[in-house]
Amino acid sequence: MSFDCLSYICCFGIGFLSLELKASVSPVLENILDRPRKYRRSEKIIPILGVPCDAVLAFVRFLYSSRCTDDEMETYGIHLLALSHVFLVPQLKQRCTKGLAERLTNDNVVDVLQLARLCDAPDLYIKCMRLISDHFKTVEKTEGWMFLQDHDPHLELEIMQFMEESESRKKRSRRRREERCLYLQLSEAMDCLEHIYTEGCTSVGPCHLEPTTKKGPCGKFSTCHGLQMLIKHFATCKKRVNGGCSRCKRMWQLLRLHSSICDQTDSCRVPLCRQFKLKAQQVKKGEDARWKLLVRKVVSAKAMSSLSLPKRKREEEPRQTLDHRHGIRSFRL
Repeated sequence: MSFDCLSYICCFGIGFLSLELKASVSPVLENILDRPRKYRRSEKIIPILGVPCDAVLAFVRFLYSSRCTDDEMETYGIHLLALSHVFLVPQLKQRCTKGLAERLTNDNVVDVLQLARLCDAPDLYIKCMRLISDHFKTVEKTEGWMFLQDHDPHLELEIMQFMEESESRKKRSRRRREERCLYLQLSEAMDCLEHIYTEGCTSVGPCHLEPTTKKGPCGKFSTCHGLQMLIKHFATCKKRVNGGCSRCKRMWQLLRLHSSICDQTDSCRVPLCRQFKLKAQQVKKGEDARWKLLVRKVVSAKAMSSLSLPKRKREEEPRQTLDHRHGIRSFRL
């Protein structure tokens, strides 16, 4: 359908000159209006095809007022996005992209996705892709999806690739979260290990200190208690020498990890710290790359954990350490 701009504008009592002034909002309209006329008194006609008349009226109103009502967006949002793309009206395109994104449903998402792809609206395109990926079982039953399968196999392939990549990202993110949780647990275990062998906690501590009943459990008692049970088992297990006990192997690994992180070789009270350090110096480069990577991850997690603490806790005075001159490395049960 075609619209005589002069006749249409005059119905609202607005002159043609006003339209020319507002045409600067759209470079395409501006170029059309700047073309020389074939006849001196001929009227300029701008054909706008494929959209309802009311959508064109809403488009022209936006050129004058830079406003679009919610009702117009609800009814003609798709048409207005197409017009804003064809006539290069960036303000309207931004408004339509936001409005259509807020009104996405499982039934219309395929249609909006096709339009976003044609109109170069990347934000809307990504939002449509995510909705399809999250609700694919529902979307694949809609008429829009069935039409897409029959007429646009390339877009269908794009959707499938996006869903596969999205699932891969979710798996990687889940794996990273699990790894961070593990490294944080190991970092906390290192703190508890040093705490137990330096100050003692509930029923386990250095052998030169008497058990205390007045002192309550520490702030990390959940981890500390499990470590205390492991220490008690390690002290009495008869299979640890032959390497036949999985719990004792875990304790050996924790002691070795502490030794790799500890920077107090001469004053450290944790058992076997110095021995593990001497053994690590004898290991050739490249033979223990995975272990070094684990150490770096735990150190990094410990640093991030300390930064995430409230400022008040970071400013508290460190716990008063005991006299390290005795170098006691045994523990009390």
